[in-house]
Amino acid sequence: MNQTPDRDETSFELLPGSPDSPVILHVPHSSRRIPAPVRAGIALDDAALERELDHITDAHTAELAAAAARAAEVTPWRFVNRLSRLVVDPERFPDEREEMLSVGMGAVYTRTTRRTPLRAADSDPRPLIERYFHPYAAAMTAAVADRLAVAGRAVIVDIHSYPTARLPYELHGDGPRPQVCLGTDSFHTPPELVTLAEKAFAILSGVGIDSPFSGAYVPLRFYEREPRVTALMVEIRRDTYMSEPGGPTGPGFSRLASALTALVDAMVNE
Repeated sequence: MNQTPDRDETSFELLPGSPDSPVILHVPHSSRRIPAPVRAGIALDDAALERELDHITDAHTAELAAAAARAAEVTPWRFVNRLSRLVVDPERFPDEREEMLSVGMGAVYTRTTRRTPLRAADSDPRPLIERYFHPYAAAMTAAVADRLAVAGRAVIVDIHSYPTARLPYELHGDGPRPQVCLGTDSFHTPPELVTLAEKAFAILSGVGIDSPFSGAYVPLRFYEREPRVTALMVEIRRDTYMSEPGGPTGPGFSRLASALTALVDAMVNE
């Protein structure tokens, strides 16, 4: 875990791609960094927090996106969360619409992956949402709006990973757990995009749809309103490319980077 002073914190970063690329690789859960004032509100001791970060962090996904960006024919844009999702989770609804509130994992988590206390149940999430969630959402919205204005469309590829074995917090984890799960949205994920992803990841032994995770991230300004914004979630089973729960990458990393590069190239050329 990395702790940093709040005043020096950069909570997200937009890394520019080619001016005409419509593709944004979104990496929301790759970091372990927690600002010191936020750490003070977390109930776990240091050892327990490190174990939780091992399980909750989508380790090495920022490096995977960077590798694909370097190798792509047309460089995609990258939007990367530089803080842990234990600060805020930018992909949750910040209100009662979020189903993960039922396990204490809304925009600000109060429970761990094993449903044990992370923060006090009566802790007020609003300061963290104001400080971190809303600026992140505004910046991602601006990035998508810019791709629409310049490229005429925006394609968000949401890059995640998930454990081989189901964790207690998972609400829908009783289905298949393929090497790559493609999460889709009924409005923003056209069948052609799924087909491109299935072809790109065909070098792996298994690609599934919407199990164990479904959906795809789209900023709320465009959600179910703007069909020129398309989105796909790519969930990679961690044993495919790393040592679980929070260890180093393995030989599968380069193969995944090549597959993600092929997907980026295909989306640009479609």
